[in-house]
Amino acid sequence: MTATESSLPRVRVEGKFFRAGAHKFYPRGVTYGPFAPGPDQTPYPAPEQARRDLELMRVLGANLLRVYTVPPAWLLDLAGELGLRVWVDVPWNQHARFVDRPDQRRAVRENVRRAAAACGRHPAVFALSVANELPPDAVRWAGAPATESLLDELIAVAREQAPECLCTFGNYPTTEYLRARQADFVCFNVYLHEPRGLRNYLARLHTLAGERPLVLGEFGMDALREGPQRQAALVGWTIETAGRAGLAGVVAYAFTDEWVKDGRVIEDWHFGLTDRDRRPRPAFETARRAFALAPYFPLPATPRVSVVVASYNGARTLPACLESLTRLNYPDYEVIVVDDGSTDATPALATRFPQFRWVRHERNLGLSAARNTGIAAAQGEVIAFTDADCRADEDWLYYTVGELLESSATGVGGPNLPPPDDSWVAAAVMVSPGGPAPVLLTDRLAEHVPGCNMVFWKRALLEIGGFDPQFRRAGDDVDLCWRLRQHGGLIGYSHAGFVWHARRSTVRAYLAQQAGYGEAEALLARKHPEYFNPLGGSVWQGRIYAPATGPLLARRAMIYHGRFGLAPFQSLYQGPPSYAFAALTSLEYHVLVTLPLLALGSVVPGLLSLGLASAVLSLSVCALAAARAELPPRRRIWSRPLVGLLHLLQPVVRGWARYRGRLKGVRSPLARLENLDSLSRQQQRLIPRELIVPDPANRGRGAFLEYLLDRLGRAGWACRVDAGWRRVDLEVYGSRWSKLQLTTLSEHTPEGARIWCRLRTCWTLPARLAFGAAGLLAVLGVLIAQARHPWTWALLLLPPALAGIWARDQQNLRRIFGVFLEHVAATWAPSPGPTTETAPAPRDAGMNRSVRADPTVAQRPGKTISG
Repeated sequence: MTATESSLPRVRVEGKFFRAGAHKFYPRGVTYGPFAPGPDQTPYPAPEQARRDLELMRVLGANLLRVYTVPPAWLLDLAGELGLRVWVDVPWNQHARFVDRPDQRRAVRENVRRAAAACGRHPAVFALSVANELPPDAVRWAGAPATESLLDELIAVAREQAPECLCTFGNYPTTEYLRARQADFVCFNVYLHEPRGLRNYLARLHTLAGERPLVLGEFGMDALREGPQRQAALVGWTIETAGRAGLAGVVAYAFTDEWVKDGRVIEDWHFGLTDRDRRPRPAFETARRAFALAPYFPLPATPRVSVVVASYNGARTLPACLESLTRLNYPDYEVIVVDDGSTDATPALATRFPQFRWVRHERNLGLSAARNTGIAAAQGEVIAFTDADCRADEDWLYYTVGELLESSATGVGGPNLPPPDDSWVAAAVMVSPGGPAPVLLTDRLAEHVPGCNMVFWKRALLEIGGFDPQFRRAGDDVDLCWRLRQHGGLIGYSHAGFVWHARRSTVRAYLAQQAGYGEAEALLARKHPEYFNPLGGSVWQGRIYAPATGPLLARRAMIYHGRFGLAPFQSLYQGPPSYAFAALTSLEYHVLVTLPLLALGSVVPGLLSLGLASAVLSLSVCALAAARAELPPRRRIWSRPLVGLLHLLQPVVRGWARYRGRLKGVRSPLARLENLDSLSRQQQRLIPRELIVPDPANRGRGAFLEYLLDRLGRAGWACRVDAGWRRVDLEVYGSRWSKLQLTTLSEHTPEGARIWCRLRTCWTLPARLAFGAAGLLAVLGVLIAQARHPWTWALLLLPPALAGIWARDQQNLRRIFGVFLEHVAATWAPSPGPTTETAPAPRDAGMNRSVRADPTVAQRPGKTISG
C-alpha cells in the first residue's frame, strides 16, 4: 500500500483541470462492468481476468477506469499496482421516489456512507460519483432545487468518510440544469454523433461548469447498429474534440461488450472497444492513437506570440507572474515586460528574468500607453495580454491561440480565476459586485473580455490604432473590444485558457479599484454613449458571467421539460438580473430618495419614517445578496457581513467616481468647435430643422451616415447609433444638457439624388432630471417656508430659468452641428470615391453650399428653429 501511495499521489482540482503531485492529470478512461458475479460474488470477473483487462487498458493508453459498483479491495490494489485510477459510481435505486420520501432518502445516504467508507480513502480511487443520470421525471416530480439539495447532502456524507476524495455526480443532457454546488468537478455523459454539434454543446457545458473542471463521463457508439468503422471514427474525433475544447478528461463507454444489467446479460449492444472475448475492435486502435496525443493535439499552426505584461509598481506580484510565463506549453512565444515608470523594485527584476524583453517608461503614462508600447515592440503575429497580478496556467496559450485559429475571431479571451491561496477578504471580494468578468453573447463568442486575459491578432490591433491612451487605469479593454466589434471583428472565448488573477485583499484596495472603474465608465460613456443608459450605467448585449449576480432575479428561472417531460435536452433558461433591486443600492437612489426623505423628516411629519424605511430597504437588499453569495470553504464568520458591506459601498463609490468623471470631463465638442474660423463668421446664422445633402454619385444615405460617423469620431463628438427601434439614425451629444437627433431620407429627383437631414434638438435625461428636481425643490420650498420666508416664491422661477438656458444651448448645438455638417458634405458630396477619407475636413469652407437649406422649409413659420 505504501508503494501504491507513492506512485499514485492524490488527484486534486486546480482551476479547470486536475493535478496529481506537480503535474497535471488528464483522465483518459474507459468504463468497466458491471459483470456477472465472480468467484467472490462481486460484480467483477476473477482476479486473473481482471488483471488481463487492466493490462490491456494500459496498452490502450488509459489511466482510469470508471466502475458502477463499489469495487473489492483487491481490484483497487491491482489498479494501483498497474498505475490506473478508479472512478467509483455509488449504486442505489435511482428509479425510486428518493427525494421526498424520508425512508428512501435515509437509505440513499447510508449507501453513499458505506461506499465512501469502503473505498474512498484508497489512493487508487480518483473520485466518487454519488449519482448517475437521475431520471428526469423523478427530478421534475421533486423539483430541481430539492434534488440539488439531496446531491449536495450526499456529497457531504461522502466527504465525512473520505475528506481527500474528489466527489461529483454523473449528469446528462436531459437534466443538464441540475447543479451540485459541492461537487469538485462537473461530469456529463454525452452521446452526440456529429463533431460540430458536440463542439458547440461542450462549450455550453463549459458555461454551466463555470470555474470547475468539466469531464466527459461517457461517450460512445453501438458498433452493432452503426458498424465498427463508424464507431472507430466517432471515438477518435470525440477524444480530439474534447481535448481541443479544454475538457479536463474523457471516459469512453465501454471497455468491453460484456455487460450485465439487473442480473441479465446484455447481448444486443456492442459499445465496447473490445468484444466479449476482449478482441480489439477498430475503435480500440483509434482510441489508443487519440489517447497518446490527448489532451495536446497539434495546433493547425503555431504563430509567434508576444506576451505583453504592463506593470506599474507591481514588484510584489510580478515575480510570480513572470515565473508562470516561463512554463507555458507553447512552442514559439516571447515575453515583453513594460515597466510603466515604476518607483518600486520592479526595474531590479529584469536581472532575474533576462530571457524576457524589458521596456521602461521614464514616467507613468498609464495602462493603455504601456500596452501600446508592448504592441510596438512585439515581434509576433499574435499578441497576448495579462496583468502583473496574474499567474498564467501553463496551457493558457495552447487553448486561447487554438481557439483563435479554429474560429474566425479577431481576438480571444478566457476566464480569470481567483488563486486557491487568496485570503478570506479576497474571497469575499470575489463574490462582490464589480469584478473583472467576461460578457458572453454565446457560449463561444464574447462582447467583452477582461484585459488580464486576452489574445488578439496584431494586425487587428494596428488597424484600429491600438489602445486609447486616455484610459490610464481601467476601461481600455472595454473600449478595445467595442472598437474591434464595430470594425467588424469577432471576439471568441476559450473556457480552458485561464489565468489566476488575485483579487484585492483589502477593502481599501477594492474600493480604489471600483473608483477607477467608475472613472473609466465616465470616459467610456463619453466615447461610446450608445453602450450606456442615460444615468451612465453600461448596457450590455450579452450576459455578464460573474460570481456576484445580484440578490434576486427579475423572473424565476424556467426549465424546458418538453411534452410530458420527455424532451431529450431539457435546458434551464435563467432570468435576467433585476435592475430594480440593483437600483435600491445605487448612488442615485440614496441621493434622490433616502437622503431627501431623511433631511426633510424633521420638517414634514411622516417623511422621517419613509426615509428610515428606504434605508432599511437598501440594507435588506445588501443582506440578501450576502446571504445568497456562494463563498468558498475558507470563509470566516465575518465573510458574509463583509460581502453585504461591499454590496452597499461599491455602487456608491463607483457611482460617485463616474459622476465626478463626467463633471470633470474634457471640454465638450460644443465649446471646442466654437473656435472654427468658418463658424466665427456664422455666429448669427440660424440653421433650419431640415437640410439637404446632395448625393451626385447616388451612394445612398447608409454610406453618408457611415462617413458622418467617421467624421464625428475624429472631431470628438459623442454620438449614439440607434439600435433600430426608433425613427432616429443618430443621437449627437453636444453638451451635458442637450442632444440632437438626426434622421435621414434618400430622395431621387430629376436634378439627382439627395439626402434630407432632419435635425431635432431635445434635453438629455440629466437635464430632465435636473428640471424635475428644480421643480420639486421649488414646490417644497414654497410649501414649507412660505409663511416665514415669502421670498421663497422666487424659487418658482428656477425651472423656467433653466428651461430658457437650455433652450439657448439647444440653439447653439443645432447651429454648430449644422456648420459641422457643411464641412462633412464639402468632402463627401463632390467625390464618387470611397465613403471614408483620411484627409481632415477643411477649416475654411465657410458658406460651402454642398449642404443647403431647402427654401420651402426655411420659409415655413415655426420651422426654422426646433423647440
